[in-house]
Amino acid sequence: MATTRTLRLSPQDNVVVTLADLPAGSPIDGTTVGMLTAVRVPRGHKVAAEPIAAGAPIRKFGQIIGFASVDIAPGDWVHEKNVTMGEDFARDYAFAAEAQPPEGLRQGETPAFFAGFRRADGRAGTRNYIGILSSVNCSATVVDYIADEINRSGILADYPGIDGIVPLPHGQGCGMAGRGEAFDVLSRTQWGYASHPNFAAVLLVGLGCEVFQIPRMKERYAIAEGEHFQSLTIQEIGGTRKAVAAGVERVKAMLPFAAQAKREAISVSELTLALQCGGSDGYSGLTANPALGVAADMLVRQGGTAILSETPEIYGAEHLLTRRAESVEVGQKIVDLIDWWDDYTARNGGEMNNNPSPGNKAGGLTTILEKSLGAVAKAGSSTLRGVYRYGERIDRKGLVYMDTPGYDPVAATGQVAGGANVLCFTTGRGSAYGCKPVPSIKLATNSELYARMTEDMDINCGDIVEGVSLEEKGREIFDTVLAIASGRQSKSEELGYGRNEFVPWQIGAVM
Repeated sequence: MATTRTLRLSPQDNVVVTLADLPAGSPIDGTTVGMLTAVRVPRGHKVAAEPIAAGAPIRKFGQIIGFASVDIAPGDWVHEKNVTMGEDFARDYAFAAEAQPPEGLRQGETPAFFAGFRRADGRAGTRNYIGILSSVNCSATVVDYIADEINRSGILADYPGIDGIVPLPHGQGCGMAGRGEAFDVLSRTQWGYASHPNFAAVLLVGLGCEVFQIPRMKERYAIAEGEHFQSLTIQEIGGTRKAVAAGVERVKAMLPFAAQAKREAISVSELTLALQCGGSDGYSGLTANPALGVAADMLVRQGGTAILSETPEIYGAEHLLTRRAESVEVGQKIVDLIDWWDDYTARNGGEMNNNPSPGNKAGGLTTILEKSLGAVAKAGSSTLRGVYRYGERIDRKGLVYMDTPGYDPVAATGQVAGGANVLCFTTGRGSAYGCKPVPSIKLATNSELYARMTEDMDINCGDIVEGVSLEEKGREIFDTVLAIASGRQSKSEELGYGRNEFVPWQIGAVM
C-alpha cells in the first residue's frame, strides 16, 4: 500500500497534518505509529502522532493550539471532539527581543517600480476611479442611482483612462452618538476613502439631518471643495430626483479632471499592501499565508508598507508579533488590543474562540489559537514598526499592524481607509470578495480550490505542498502585485466585485 501523505510541521509537534483524505487504517508518514485508527480524516486536518493525555497541550507549528479534553491515542483524529481551548496560559511576549533594523535590498535584488497615478498630495494610486460616498444609509439609494445613471449614459466611453464610478453606500451615519469611539471610527473611515489615492475625485452625498454631518467632517479634516471633492445633501437640494440629477451633473463635471491622471513609473516603496485571509483552512498556515509573508518581506525590503490586521485572528499568536516589535511601546500596543478585545467580546456575550467559523473548522482549524498561528504567517519575518487604530492613516513604512475585526469586509475597509492601495487575500474554502477602489488579489491555499474556483482565484499556492518553494511562490505573488498595481485586472475586478464590500466597523449601541 502506498504511503499516505502527512506532514509534521515542527519537531515539537504532537500532531501531523493530512495532505489528502485518509481512509481509516492509513499509515502516518514520519512517525512510528503505523496506522490510523477507526475513522476517516479529511485533508488539512490533524492526526495525533503520539499519545496525548487529557489536559496536555496540543502542539502544531511548534506552538500550543489547544489542550486535549480527553486522552488521545496515536492515530486519532484531533479536532473538536477531543480539543479544548483550556484555560488561558502564559505567553512570553519578550518585547522587541527579535527586532531588527530595516534590512534593505538583498544581493541580487534591484529596485522595483509599478505604473501608478501620482496624486496632488504626493501619494500614489493603483487605480483611477471616481467615488460616490454616502454620509448615512438614508442617502445610500441616491448614491446608487447616481452611479447607475452615469453608467447607463455611456459617457465613460469617452474617458478610457478612468477605471469607473464606484458607489459606496453603507448602513451607518445616524442612530449613534455624535462623539466617542464609534463616531471617530466612522469619521476616519469616511475621510480615508474620500481622500484615497485610488480615487481621482469623490462626491459625498448626505441626507441633511443625520448625526454624521458633512460640514462637520469638512471642518475636522480641513476639506475644501473643488475638482477633486464635492458634496450635496438630499434635503437641501430638494429631494431624491433633484439630488440624483445634481449628483450626475457633479460627477460629469469631474470626468475631465479625473481623465488628466496618467500612469507613470513609481517606486514600489509607494505601495501599501493590505494582508487579508478569509475562509481559511488547514492549508492556510502551510502554503498561501507564509508565501504571502515572503512577498510582504520583499515589499518591505523595497521600502514599501504591509498592513497586518484582524485582531481576533492574532489571538494566541500575538507573542510572535511582540517579539518582533521595534520597541517595547509598539509591542505593548498589541497586548493592549488583545485585552480590549477580551473585554469587548465578554461585554457582548461572546468569546474569542467564537472565531474560527464553521467553514474554518470543516477545513481543519479547531481553535482560534491554531487559526491565529497560521494567520500571522502573512506578516513574514519583518520587524513590526507601528500599531494603528481602525481606519487611521498609515504614516510609517515597513510592516505595521491595524486593529480591525476578523470579518473580512470590515477589516479590509479599515485597511483601505488607512491607505492600502493594493490587497492580497488568502483563502482555503473559497471566499468570494473584491474591494473597490483597491484591487484584491486572491490566493488559493490548495490546488483543489484553485481548480474549482479558477475564475475567482488569481494564484494557486497549493503547489507548495507539491514541491514549489515558499521563496518561488513569494516571488510570484510579489510580481503579480506589481502587475495588478500597474493596471492588470484581478479576478475579482473582472467579476465586478467591490460595490457592496464597503463595510465600516460598527461599534457600540444603535439608538
